[in-house]
Amino acid sequence: MNSSKYNGITEGVIWKHLMLFFLPVLLGTFFQQLYNTVDAVIVGRFVGKEALAAVGGSSSQILNLLIGFFTGVTSGAAVIVAQYYGARDAEDSSRSVHTAMILAIACGAIMTVVGILTAPELLRIMETPEDTMADSIVYMRWVYMAMIPGMVYNMGSAILRAVGDSKHPLYFLIACCLINVVLDLLFVVTFKMGVAGAAIATALSQLLSAVMICWFLARPKTEESVRLELSKLRTDWRIMRRTVHIGLPSGLQAVLYSISNMIILTAINRFGTDIMAGYSASVKLNNLVITSFTTIGNGISNYAAQNLGAG
Repeated sequence: MNSSKYNGITEGVIWKHLMLFFLPVLLGTFFQQLYNTVDAVIVGRFVGKEALAAVGGSSSQILNLLIGFFTGVTSGAAVIVAQYYGARDAEDSSRSVHTAMILAIACGAIMTVVGILTAPELLRIMETPEDTMADSIVYMRWVYMAMIPGMVYNMGSAILRAVGDSKHPLYFLIACCLINVVLDLLFVVTFKMGVAGAAIATALSQLLSAVMICWFLARPKTEESVRLELSKLRTDWRIMRRTVHIGLPSGLQAVLYSISNMIILTAINRFGTDIMAGYSASVKLNNLVITSFTTIGNGISNYAAQNLGAG
């Protein structure tokens, strides 16, 4: 590996590196939540309480269940990349990056199929109010169709953070967040497409974010050990087993958290759409705090993994 390009978070004063590394990560958490909240705010303001309940209620919790599990599993890939990168093992760094992308695509495909097929039944199990059922199904199915680009973006961002670059994922996230706001306003307010418009805006923003992160990783300027190349996209099963071994507990932890929220929301759904809409709005604010701590934990994992690899 070219030492002149090597990221220096394994050297120097620890707290300074942590601050420089974590500030973009924390800002990214804010914009990630803003990204997820925009749909609820706009449909609640311009479509009505039923639309707000459909976007932020049962559908949101079910989405979080699957997304949380697979994001947890793929977080193991970032740890593996960081370890090989810290050890300056260019060959295994490259293999881990391409194996990680294969895993992201596979997880996204599984979520798309499982999510679309199970959405109506899961909404009924959660006793979703009938006046929000149709919109909830529409919203979930559109968002599920963007799961592959969503997972590719998350994996690409995790890879960049694993090698010490927490700034570029923030830049891409801010850009896509702003685009999502514009598309939401265009589809929901101008074209009057309702909940479907908000979901399509989110899906297109996810697709754009995936294109941006893949372009950045595939650039000739990107360090060869983490450069994304189509010709190298293949699964290294040795690395895949290590990835799943590290990531599976994180995925299961996210599932337990989501299941507890789903149980609570099932009880809240029995009170009707008004209460469900209020709960949906409050959860968006609560998630900002929760995900901040989760993001810090993931950041520490990447930071520690690269230093562990470096010995």
